[in-house]
Amino acid sequence: MVKPPAVDRAAAIPAGTAAPPPAAAARPWGLPDDAFEQRRPLRGQITKQEVRAVSLYALALPPDGIVWDIGAGTGSVSVAAAVLAHRGMVYAVERDDAGLALLERNIAAYSPGNVQIIPGAAPEVLAGLPDPDAVFIGGSGGRLAAILATAAQRLNPGGRIVVNLAALERTNETRQQCRTLGFAAAVTMVNAARGREMADGALRFEGLNPVFVVTAWRAANPEDQE
Repeated sequence: MVKPPAVDRAAAIPAGTAAPPPAAAARPWGLPDDAFEQRRPLRGQITKQEVRAVSLYALALPPDGIVWDIGAGTGSVSVAAAVLAHRGMVYAVERDDAGLALLERNIAAYSPGNVQIIPGAAPEVLAGLPDPDAVFIGGSGGRLAAILATAAQRLNPGGRIVVNLAALERTNETRQQCRTLGFAAAVTMVNAARGREMADGALRFEGLNPVFVVTAWRAANPEDQE
């Protein structure tokens, strides 16, 4: 595979790009879920704010980083990544034609101007993108192994790959593949519950579906852990 030319990071954001919208700038680790327009009847299929915060921390984004957000969905991760990597560029990859208009509206509403939407399926559409410093995979369309192989080949030195998964079995498969590709890998389970006030003023908690966050980084010895 021929890699695309290196990006001039100083010129990654077009001249005149505005500062992040006030809502996004005030919440660099992520806006509330309800801030984003979501598809109906699939409302709720978004990287939840609790999971987003853990995933963004795991990505360790540099301010001038190049980020691939694969399976961008509503754009919630792309927006937060764009604010954190404010001198870099985020490429929001989404294969679902039905969701592209929604993604465009959320990006227009909240991003600081350094997000480019890439329609199409990964890994094919990744060929024309600059090499990333961070790769977030929120959805793979059943092609996770191929996407991981491409991300591992293209990732810049010191970069990280973060994958969100809902099934434990796939989580361990992903961890093992990362190790086979020469990465060290760690897994975190995010199991959060949100408080809800009942009619009588009592408080109860509603659990969210657990999400497994796989973080991979290049290490001299893949057995090494953080």
